Amino acid sequence: MDILLLLLPVSLFLLAVGGGLFWWTVHSGQYDDLDSPAQRILFDDDEDMIPKDTQHGQDRSDEDRDAR
Repeated sequence: MDILLLLLPVSLFLLAVGGGLFWWTVHSGQYDDLDSPAQRILFDDDEDMIPKDTQHGQDRSDEDRDAR
């Protein structure tokens, strides 16, 4: 029975911390836009990730192959 005197305040403290963190995430806008991050992976932006000198290097190897 003495353990309840310890567990009850600890559990209420953890509940208050969890509720406070949830309130903070809601009011800071964490849940405003849930669809855009999931759809962002579908957009084709691979060209921005390829270095420019690599693209030209591939073109030059095609020219070398044609010259042979």
